[in-house]
Amino acid sequence: MARSRPRVWLLAACAAVLLWASVAQLVAISRFLLRFGFAGDADLSPPPSTLPAPRIYKSNGYLKISCNGGLNQMRSEICDMVAVARLLNLTMIVPELDKRSFWADQSNFGDIFDVRHFIDSLRDEVHIINQLPERLDPTDSNVILQMPPASLYIFNSLPSMQILPLFSKYDVIHFNKTDARLANNGISTELQLLRCRVNFHALKFTPQIEELGNKLVHKLRAQGPFVALHLRYEMDMLAFSGCNHGLSLEEAEELRKMRYAYPWWRDKEIDSQAKRLQGLCPHTPEETSLVLKALGFQKDALIYIAAGEIYGGEMRLEPLRSAFPKLVRKESLLDSEVLRQFQNHSSQMAALDFIVSTASDVFIPTFDGNMAKLVEGHRRFLGFRRSVVLDRWKLVGLLDLYANKTISWDIFVSSVQEAHKSRVAQPSCRQKLENKPKEEDYFYANPHECLANSSLCI
Repeated sequence: MARSRPRVWLLAACAAVLLWASVAQLVAISRFLLRFGFAGDADLSPPPSTLPAPRIYKSNGYLKISCNGGLNQMRSEICDMVAVARLLNLTMIVPELDKRSFWADQSNFGDIFDVRHFIDSLRDEVHIINQLPERLDPTDSNVILQMPPASLYIFNSLPSMQILPLFSKYDVIHFNKTDARLANNGISTELQLLRCRVNFHALKFTPQIEELGNKLVHKLRAQGPFVALHLRYEMDMLAFSGCNHGLSLEEAEELRKMRYAYPWWRDKEIDSQAKRLQGLCPHTPEETSLVLKALGFQKDALIYIAAGEIYGGEMRLEPLRSAFPKLVRKESLLDSEVLRQFQNHSSQMAALDFIVSTASDVFIPTFDGNMAKLVEGHRRFLGFRRSVVLDRWKLVGLLDLYANKTISWDIFVSSVQEAHKSRVAQPSCRQKLENKPKEEDYFYANPHECLANSSLCI
C-alpha cells in the first residue's frame, strides 16, 4: 500500500498538468477567435473588463474620412479606411456619413453604430478619436489636405510611401469620398483579417436599432421559416442603372431625368434593353414571382421584403403579392409609432433590413448591389447560411422564352433549377483576375481569409 501511494500522486500530478495545459490552450484559442471576430453566432461584444490593451505607436498624423453612398457601401468604406489607418500608423477620426446623396439621410455615425464599441474594440489596432483636437483648425488649408476621390485609387496597391510624405506638410488628410476602395486581393492576411474584424465585430448597430431589428426577426420566426428578399426595385436603383423594363414611357422618362439631375450618377444615355439582356438590371416584381415559384417556393412561403419603397408602390407589387400572399415588410410588422423615429433615415431603415436579412432562413437578392454582397458575406461568416445568388443573365433569357410561349412552364422550372444548382453560397475561394481587379469577386461578399475554410485558399 505504501509503495502505491507515490504512484497515485504521480498520476494525479500528471493529470493536473495535462488539465492545466488543455485549459491554457483553450484560453489561447478563445482569445484568438475573439480578437479576429471568429465567434460565429456568438455575441461578439467583449465585456468592458476584457477590452484589448491599446496599441502604442507614434502617430504619423490624423485621418479624417467622409463616406459616400448607402449604408452598406459606407460600411465597406469604413472597414477599408481602418485598414489604411493601421497600415500608415495614423490616428483616425470617427467617420462622417453621407448626407448629400439621393436619400438625404442626416444620420451621423453614432445614430447607426455604437461609437464607444467601435473605438474600444479596435484600440489594439488603431487609435480612434471622436473629433480633431481643438488646436487643429479644420478650415485651415495649411493644416488639412482635402483629397478628391481620384487620389484614392493609389490604395489599390497600398503604396504607403506615396501618402506618408504628405504628413510632413499637413497634420490631417481628409478623404472627402471613400468609394475608391482597397483591392480585393493582393493584401496581407493581417490587413484582410482587420477588415473582417471591423465589419463583423466593431461596426455594431446602436442598441435601439439592434432591439427593433431583433423584434422583427422574432415576429417573423414566430410564423415559421422565412425568406428575406432584397427586391432592388427602388426609384434610385432604376434611375442609376437606367433599367426601365416593365415601366411606362412616362415612368422611364421620369427616371431618366432623375439620373441627369444627380451629377455623380451616370449622365449618359443607357440602352436599357441591351443592359437587361446582359443581366445587369434588377428583376421586376413580376419576374421575381416567376423565379421564386420556379425555385420551388410555395404559395404559403413567408417572404420579407428587405428594401426601401418599391417604385410604383402596391400596384407594382401586385403580381408578387398575388403569387405569395404572405408578403410582409417592416412597415406591416411594426407599429407606426415604433417605426416613426427611423422612417426619415434611409440608412437606419436599411440597418433594420440588414439585421433581418442576416438572420433569415434564406436570403435572395434580385440585384448584386452593396447590400446583397455584404449580407452574403455576413451569412458566410455566420456558418454559410443559405443565400441564393440569382444568375440574371440566364434568367432573362428564360423569362423571355417563357413569356413568348417558346418554352413550357415545366421546361422553365427545370431550366431555372438547373442554372442555380451551384448558385447557393458555399465555401469557395475568391476569384482572382490578373489585371482586371474590378471584375474579381468582391472581398466583402466572400472574405475567405476570415472563414473556416481559409486554409483551402492558401
